[in-house]
Amino acid sequence: QVELVESGGGLVQAGGSLRLSCAASGSRFSIYAMGWYRQAPGKQRELVAAITQSGNTNYLDSVKGRFTISRDNAKNTVYLQMNSLKPEDTAVYYCSAGLHSDRYYPFDWGQGTQVIVSS
Repeated sequence: QVELVESGGGLVQAGGSLRLSCAASGSRFSIYAMGWYRQAPGKQRELVAAITQSGNTNYLDSVKGRFTISRDNAKNTVYLQMNSLKPEDTAVYYCSAGLHSDRYYPFDWGQGTQVIVSS
């Protein structure tokens, strides 16, 4: 089990930027793939971005070119840089730890951080 703690959410105007951070416990961070999910009210949780142990990334189509996922293994932290934010990006964002083979498989979750984008 990995403890994940997100930070960096908040209220921002459309077109603005936020950087989410997720600090992970334990000494095995570098062997995990990591992902960011989001869930808007009344909608299913969706995978926004994932990064493998080696740094390969993939993104939800609607955030490509605007969001960037990165990781710092020395700090046991994964980031989500969000630029050109839109009202439809409003959601609770969850960090996850997982494994990656043909796709990303999460096995642990943080508590979430709220992102609100005003128009």
